[in-house]
Amino acid sequence: MESKVKSGFITVKDKSIYYELINPELLNQEVPLLVFLHEGLGSCAQWKDFPASLSAGLKFPALMYDRYGYGKSEKIVEDRNLYYLEQEAIEWLPKIFTALSLDDYKKILIGHSDGGSISLIYPSVYPKNVIGIISEAAHLFNEDKAYENLLTTRDKYRTGPLKQKLEKYHGDNTDRMFNSWIDMWLSDNFRKWNIESYLPGICCPILAIQGKEDEFGTFKQLELIRDNTKTRTEILFIDKCKHVPHQQARKIVEKEMIKFIAGL
Repeated sequence: MESKVKSGFITVKDKSIYYELINPELLNQEVPLLVFLHEGLGSCAQWKDFPASLSAGLKFPALMYDRYGYGKSEKIVEDRNLYYLEQEAIEWLPKIFTALSLDDYKKILIGHSDGGSISLIYPSVYPKNVIGIISEAAHLFNEDKAYENLLTTRDKYRTGPLKQKLEKYHGDNTDRMFNSWIDMWLSDNFRKWNIESYLPGICCPILAIQGKEDEFGTFKQLELIRDNTKTRTEILFIDKCKHVPHQQARKIVEKEMIKFIAGL
């Protein structure tokens, strides 16, 4: 199946937000919509062809969008606060769905890193129509391991090729996007950040994925999801895999995602 993509801009909270709908001709009330939520330095383009491949394999439509401040969306002007991920899930995501007339469609949320955190917060507050969650390398709290590696990430941005790599995807947004994100994650306040309280409110099945060599989290993240949710939770902890399982262990991740979704 050759994927078709409809792309454009919507206005959400007075900001211009870029989105892509993959295989929009498949949209109907009986078929789930795959919703891809990118990482903390991510964008639609950084998912590469993974969403299109999953959409084609399942014959489900898929939605991606660049969050405010990322990719092709409008540049962020505010400083991030301690609750920026909760705001993305509770304030922005429902407005994205409304702006695209997707409120009433069944949804499967697929989030990576920051997007994984968003994928766990949203259905706790808005359980209607969310039939499954796939979280990759989600953050439930800010681990010491993450803090140490974020210091390295900041150094790579200042002195290495990371800035140039990100500019390919974020253009003029890059400096503001990166600095507002890293400054929050390295702040004293964010050391206390924690979203465990949202987990008991989740009503749908979860597939929680993480690489055993993840630079930004340990198995404790998966344990918290497993032990604090009341629904069926599957754990996929992958050998020789770091923070981006859908790229570093693509075959097993795609296979397990399809298996999980078929079981819904």
